[in-house]
Amino acid sequence: MKITKSNLFITLFFSCALSTFAQETSGSPWPKSTNINQPWTRWWWMGSAVDKPNLKKSLTDFYKAGIGGVEITPIYGVKGEENNFIDYLSPKWMEMLDYTIHIADSLHMQVDMVLGTGWPYGGSHVTLPHAASKLIVEKYPVKKDETFNKNITLTNSKEKVPADLLYVVAYASDGTYINLTDQLKKNKVNAKDKGIEGNHVALPDTSEPNKLNWKANKKDYTIYAVFSGKTGQEVKRAAPGGKGYTLDHYSEEALNAYVVPFNTAFKGREGKIRAIFNDSFEVYGTDFTPNFFEEFKALRGYDLKKELPLLLNETDNEIGNRIRSDYRQTIGDLLLNKFDLSWTKWAHSKNFKTKLQAHGSPGNLIDLYASADIPECETFGSMPFDIPGFRREKEDIREGDADPVMLKFSSSAAHISGKNLVSSETFTWLREHFKTALSQCKPEVEDLMLNGVNHVFLHGSTYSPERAAWPGWQFYASVNFNANNAIWEDAPALFSYISNCQSLLQQGKPDNEILLYWPIFDTWDKYQKGNLFFQFKIHSLSEWLYDTSFYDTTKSLIKKGYGVDFISDNFIADAKVVNGKIMLPGGSFKSLIIPSCKKMPLATLQKLIELKKAGGSIIFEGLPESVPGFNDYKKQEEKLQNLLATNKELIQPAPDVFKALESAQLYPETLVDTGLKYTRRAIDGEKIYYLVNHTPKTIETFIPLQIGNKEVVIFDPLTRDYGNAVVTKNATTTLVKIKIAPGQSYFLKTENTASQKKWNYYEASADAIALKGNWKITFDKGGPQLPASATVSHLESWTKLSPEAEAFSGSATYTLEFDKPNAKADQWSLNLGDVRESAKVWLNDEFIGTAWSVPYQLNINKLKSGKNKLKIQVTNLSANRIRDKELKGEEWKIFYEINMVDKDYKKFDATKWEPMPSGLLGPVTITPLKQQN
Repeated sequence: MKITKSNLFITLFFSCALSTFAQETSGSPWPKSTNINQPWTRWWWMGSAVDKPNLKKSLTDFYKAGIGGVEITPIYGVKGEENNFIDYLSPKWMEMLDYTIHIADSLHMQVDMVLGTGWPYGGSHVTLPHAASKLIVEKYPVKKDETFNKNITLTNSKEKVPADLLYVVAYASDGTYINLTDQLKKNKVNAKDKGIEGNHVALPDTSEPNKLNWKANKKDYTIYAVFSGKTGQEVKRAAPGGKGYTLDHYSEEALNAYVVPFNTAFKGREGKIRAIFNDSFEVYGTDFTPNFFEEFKALRGYDLKKELPLLLNETDNEIGNRIRSDYRQTIGDLLLNKFDLSWTKWAHSKNFKTKLQAHGSPGNLIDLYASADIPECETFGSMPFDIPGFRREKEDIREGDADPVMLKFSSSAAHISGKNLVSSETFTWLREHFKTALSQCKPEVEDLMLNGVNHVFLHGSTYSPERAAWPGWQFYASVNFNANNAIWEDAPALFSYISNCQSLLQQGKPDNEILLYWPIFDTWDKYQKGNLFFQFKIHSLSEWLYDTSFYDTTKSLIKKGYGVDFISDNFIADAKVVNGKIMLPGGSFKSLIIPSCKKMPLATLQKLIELKKAGGSIIFEGLPESVPGFNDYKKQEEKLQNLLATNKELIQPAPDVFKALESAQLYPETLVDTGLKYTRRAIDGEKIYYLVNHTPKTIETFIPLQIGNKEVVIFDPLTRDYGNAVVTKNATTTLVKIKIAPGQSYFLKTENTASQKKWNYYEASADAIALKGNWKITFDKGGPQLPASATVSHLESWTKLSPEAEAFSGSATYTLEFDKPNAKADQWSLNLGDVRESAKVWLNDEFIGTAWSVPYQLNINKLKSGKNKLKIQVTNLSANRIRDKELKGEEWKIFYEINMVDKDYKKFDATKWEPMPSGLLGPVTITPLKQQN
């Protein structure tokens, strides 16, 4: 059989699959793999220019690589492909969706999709009344005894979309208020007026429907004209058939109108889609909905029209801030109750789940994330790690936003509401286009999983048909995980690692014992430059998260070794105490910490005291000073102070929160003192620990687990190896012998009786031995053309071999014969040194494994006496090939809308790049290992 690229890939894939199958059917303690364990990918359909043969090929590629599902997001198209564009939700589009689901089912994959195109929700069927709205207020000063006689219209020339006048209100200099809205009604035509036969009906002047003729008696007044305006924002990156206004996210009426075409489209397709996705809240400047004032009065208990001067006052003052806090809270309540919860209810009526990115929303993130079946966070940019050999070149990165505290909002919402899956938009702008290595993905995804994520979505994969010339169709903010990217060659190893991790992270339940209250009203109550619309964005953490007691307490708890989840006022309201534990829909918690805060709703404080009296561990770091909001706040504040005074002994602030936790018999996982990061789950009375070493040093010691008298199984998610650890036990803790190198991770699972083979501990019995000799280099696959073979005695970047090699992206095989060293060894460790960027390894024609992450190290069992043959197939990045393509003037950026920008959102230009080092840089060494007793 001729060995083609696809044949070689399929052979390797099935050999790996058979190996995995053998492990799972021979009593392996690893959970059985499912498509939910595997990573999924956001799948962009450019112009929805898809066809059945290419859909099948793409899905098959995903399946073979180890991707468990796709999330379809139609976006803008490719120039020259206009005849292949398919309008969103058209019969042809639905036929392609049906075919996608059919092929996915046959491959045991699943399909999610966005309820629209691009983002945010919106489209051609969103009419102006249901489009995203904003509050517009025009002011007219009127001197005493002066007459105001004019037609009230919007004078701001920047407003491109018509606005509706809702109210006209006059405010006197002494604070009195007159609602003049009714005086405009006489200008309105009543179509029901028939008149009496023989009499004329007086018709108003329709050319001036909002004319007001009013005299300011005895006082100076300011007239406020309140308009319901439109933001005019349209769907970003919309696909054909999907362009139009963004939706009003505070109106259930707007949502119900929005889903009408989907009701038709999904008829007979109920349950065929796994979940409906809603991206991060990027509906800009939308601080209003047409019936906002009525909703506000119902929720906050007072008429906002009477307080407009205070609401809109451009000074930082207590009363104005209280009213603005009420306004912001109302926006959040409407988003939660009129949109997100209603959206999930609608999806459930179709037998779909929902998946929501709540960040960026102007509401309580915990409640909003929890409104969906699968809360989803995201990472954006690159985070630093201290792992030796981990590359993070400044010119190729943008600083990341993956703060662990921010990530925990989504997972906390899932944990307290009882949702097992927490997803993540993963690797967005991890590096510059074509420059992301698999090794750079690993610690980033580990940090996500350490903070509660267990359902990774790659960001992402662009549908690219075979007719598209390399590099194929590209999305502008993506790593682009598909067969056109060189890293796809060894991407199955990354996907396998994620799958192995998630197979354990989806077991049982999260085991964070502490709840931490998020005092959102301290943020809502701030002046915030007078803005009524305040978003809790991941890109602006300094505006609402950093430098808060909540953030500082979270960081200190994590650093100490405690597992913590966040809780909102709404979830506190539903909490109860059973046998000393705080019970929530998602499970039980042993303590609730209240960080220092200025504002707390009276109902929240009352409930906290109730929980404390019922035997719950409620620890106050500080006590609230007042209640939030404006309505009757003096009386509310008095009640709060009385409540604090009456229960002074019960809620005495703890001077040391850690001593308070120990008094409640809550102890941290002191394994963090070694530098290890961890997360913990509970299953059937046992614990599962995920341990990651992001430090620069190997950690070799006995680490303590906060569970007594247990045996422990070690799982290596990189190799799927496992075995019972050496342990030392006492009544309260179990000490586990561990050796974990920088960049490495393990799972630990406790059990009562040792059930597996012993874990093998090795140590070097001699120094590393450098492998020297003549390396034969053969270029196997890639482009733009295969360079000539070469033989080298010194390993360096293959870009130095020739101009063709400098331009090459793909795979090359390095072969070396070496004599077995004269050293005793129970096993050998192979260290490839510096690899650019991933490598498959064979020893004496036996496949050993794939080295794709730091440290580039594999264990090999035995060496033959005499000659041994080492074969290493190295794959580099696509960067050098795209650089060469642009230097030659070959155009590939042929996309509508944002036609390829770089990481800084400037024009993409690879001609400025230097060639990226590629291949096996070494030094390659082997180290004899001896087994420890």
